[in-house]
Amino acid sequence: MDETTNTVYEKSLERGEDRVDVVHLTHLTTPESIYHLRIGLASFASYPFSYRWFMRLLWPFTSLSMLFTLFYGRLFVAESNSFKKLNLQSWIIPRYNLQYLLKWRKDAINNMIEKAIQEADKKGVKVLSLGLMNQGEELNKNGDVYIYKHPEVKVRVVDGSSEGNCTGFNLY
Repeated sequence: MDETTNTVYEKSLERGEDRVDVVHLTHLTTPESIYHLRIGLASFASYPFSYRWFMRLLWPFTSLSMLFTLFYGRLFVAESNSFKKLNLQSWIIPRYNLQYLLKWRKDAINNMIEKAIQEADKKGVKVLSLGLMNQGEELNKNGDVYIYKHPEVKVRVVDGSSEGNCTGFNLY
């Protein structure tokens, strides 16, 4: 075994968790959208989403990923980016667009978003932007529910598709 490899491995174990400044909280759109994440297939992730004929061959894997997200159902980090001193991450709530439209799923989704905000606060995140379906007026009043429920959180929760997002970054 190469000595350099052992040294790199040991240093990676000693390294602490990365500091995160900004988090974008998003969700899956369709069952096939899992392939367009960086953790999916790199060739799919490099292009905008479009349905291709060979996607039908992937349905067994797609079905397994749907079951996995249904039962495992925990927030996960999709990607991390660093720009000089600014560290950004995209976190994904493993729920699909259709589930956001079902009224009986509203509480479960809100609980996941609330846990994500609390997790971001624990990690010292300064700004958390809510993705499109995570910020609905009917779902959580554009994130206001969490701010009123947990006034002690230091993370700034901003609406991910409005000018409030720019304001959040300017405050940073």
